[in-house]
Amino acid sequence: MAGAGDNRGFEALAVRPYADVLIIGGGINGLATFRDLALQGVDVALIERDDFVSGASAASSHMIHGGIRYLENGEFRLVHEAVTERNSLLRTAPHYVRPLQTTIPIFATFSGVLSAPLRFLRHGSAAHRERGAVLIKVGLVIYDSFSRSGGRVPRHEFHGRRRSLAQLPALNPDVRYTATYWDASLHDPERLAIDVLRDGRAAGGERARAANYSAAVRVERGRVVVRDALTGAETPFAASVVINASGPWTDLTNLALGDPTDHMGGTKGSHIVLDNPELLAATGGRELFFENRDGRIVLIYPLKGRVLVGTTDLEHDIADPIVCTEAEVDYFIELIAQVLPDIEVNRSQIVYRFAGVRPLPGHGDIAPGFVSREYRVDAEEIVGGDATVLSLVGGKWTTFRASAEHLADRALGVLAQPRRRSTKGLAIGGGRGFPTTERARRQWIDGHAAGLALDRVATLLDRYGTIAEEVIAAIVADDADAPLATLPSYSTGELRHIARTEDVVHLDDLLMRRESLAFTGAATAAAAAEVAEAIAGTLGWDDARVAHEVKRGLARVHAADPTWADTSVAAR
Repeated sequence: MAGAGDNRGFEALAVRPYADVLIIGGGINGLATFRDLALQGVDVALIERDDFVSGASAASSHMIHGGIRYLENGEFRLVHEAVTERNSLLRTAPHYVRPLQTTIPIFATFSGVLSAPLRFLRHGSAAHRERGAVLIKVGLVIYDSFSRSGGRVPRHEFHGRRRSLAQLPALNPDVRYTATYWDASLHDPERLAIDVLRDGRAAGGERARAANYSAAVRVERGRVVVRDALTGAETPFAASVVINASGPWTDLTNLALGDPTDHMGGTKGSHIVLDNPELLAATGGRELFFENRDGRIVLIYPLKGRVLVGTTDLEHDIADPIVCTEAEVDYFIELIAQVLPDIEVNRSQIVYRFAGVRPLPGHGDIAPGFVSREYRVDAEEIVGGDATVLSLVGGKWTTFRASAEHLADRALGVLAQPRRRSTKGLAIGGGRGFPTTERARRQWIDGHAAGLALDRVATLLDRYGTIAEEVIAAIVADDADAPLATLPSYSTGELRHIARTEDVVHLDDLLMRRESLAFTGAATAAAAAEVAEAIAGTLGWDDARVAHEVKRGLARVHAADPTWADTSVAAR
């Protein structure tokens, strides 16, 4: 609940229902724009109808990448921007963004050389031909060239069959070459987004307010009516600029604002997470990034002791449920068999499924894989008023800082306010002061133990970056802190601190976004019940609310799995 002087929650908006800028959408692009504007001293408010970073931003492939495949679309500006932003994030968010060795298995030499220019000129309509070694080599040379200035990762390498199989023995023996290059992994996208939100609030104080579970439902006399999803209370909110950063829901948000638009044409991308030690070992700690037989680019990616497999690229009506279908699971299992044929993979090893809709622009008959990943900003006047509505069309995780800067500059232009500072090179959250050498890491752990075991401090540093200092203080101050029986690497004091300080409203907020419990398959019925009990006192939940939250939490964790049936005792 928001209190006096608090900049969190619907109440903070209702007490003062106006701001210079109102941002609708609490995904990474909306949150980054919130941070940018707060740093400029702008009075800014943000609303999100569900939990922060619970929509498209929660369904990423956990990568920060330059987008080598976008070269084939001719999107050189986007690739250059993405590589630049990738290199910057390796510096500004080293707690969650880390170099990722990526290998492409290649089964042909010259294939695709002639058809690739046709795909570029015809926007993906040319007949598909497998991308061979020559085409991939050309692409990687161009890709490396974008990292010459301020590069943070090594250049690519090419190997023939013998050396490729020596490095990755489980690869399909029909492989002719492998190309290995470096991008970056995004270990905890949701936590990075919460760090961005935290930084925005800290920069703006009471002039930077953000509320989850608060939706824009209509416009009255030029003001956006905001509804509290928890109580049903409504407040008309006035702003000079309204930024629509609701991703694939942009058109639906504009419709609610009384201005029907047809900007979006998002495609669905699904992923599965596997607990398969043999598959994990076969990756050699690197991502396998390759072309499936249908021409789609797919990945097999070791992360958090599991293996992430994705992704599809399917046309999707945003009004339909967003699930990972059984057909998509079949697709993933088949693509693993193409490159790692001797490793058994089956449905019983799936610990998590997730799916989301990419916020892509409408694309007519252009093939989904060739839809532009560029972003743009469209401007309209709000119905019944003189506020300017800026709609972000497109946007991706890698370029969130750049797209936020672009949106912020447009808003500053409307407000006739100058930019005070750039966000380039500005450390994010727990990335500030994060130790990036082993010696610095040992020093940080030794200096922040505060009576906790050193391995526990190391875990917290890995989990939260240097924000762990605040978590450690909360744990030490919590006399009732104890490790969870179901999740011994977590403790009750730790989770109470997260629930108290990070806008946790429902159990699934914590299971899926504040922590990685759902992703790793740790959000079992027993664990969900124990976590709910641990935070119940902090959030004022009685026994009935705890039971409701466990039922809701498990349903949300498994929402993308159409085969899931709730059999938990706690949820009956």
